[in-house]
Amino acid sequence: MFGGRSWRHLCIDMQRMFAEDTPWHVDWMEQVRPQIEEISGRYADLTVFTRFVPPLTGAEAPGAWRQYFEKWSMMTREHLPHEMVDILPIFRRMVPPAQVFDKRAYSPWADGRLHQQFQREYVEGIVLTGGETDVCVLATAFGAMDLGYRILVLSDAVCSGADETHDAALKLLQDRFSLQLDVCTTDEFLSRL
Repeated sequence: MFGGRSWRHLCIDMQRMFAEDTPWHVDWMEQVRPQIEEISGRYADLTVFTRFVPPLTGAEAPGAWRQYFEKWSMMTREHLPHEMVDILPIFRRMVPPAQVFDKRAYSPWADGRLHQQFQREYVEGIVLTGGETDVCVLATAFGAMDLGYRILVLSDAVCSGADETHDAALKLLQDRFSLQLDVCTTDEFLSRL
């Protein structure tokens, strides 16, 4: 499943707004960047970088997202410089052949577009990297399991702003979903290919 071309590297939200000095800064991003760069560089044509794209204003956000973005109004596109939504420059240079997929929620599966694309490409397995482990990576993993993909989470290539919930999310995924998901290091994954 993780040989040939039946898998995709789905790199979650390695964006400037999480890497730079913003209220959503994730300290660990710099620590996982080299591992993500290694996989993305080797397999750029199999890599999809997601971008979490905030609404222009909190008022245009749907449902409970409205209250969320009223609290985090400084992170709406009205206030956030547009370049902060982009992926890190080191990854931007890989596009193309790597792809960028914009999403408006934690999960990239919400509107069905990514799943439809992967179905057309006969994708069976997803290798997950990026951030945050306990938010968007977790939502992506759950959605991928619901859709029937086999998932591999690279433990040294995911990050979070909170150690305790990062560790808990990896433990949850590894302990409760071992028939659908595996957790390993980047080196272990690359040695399997």
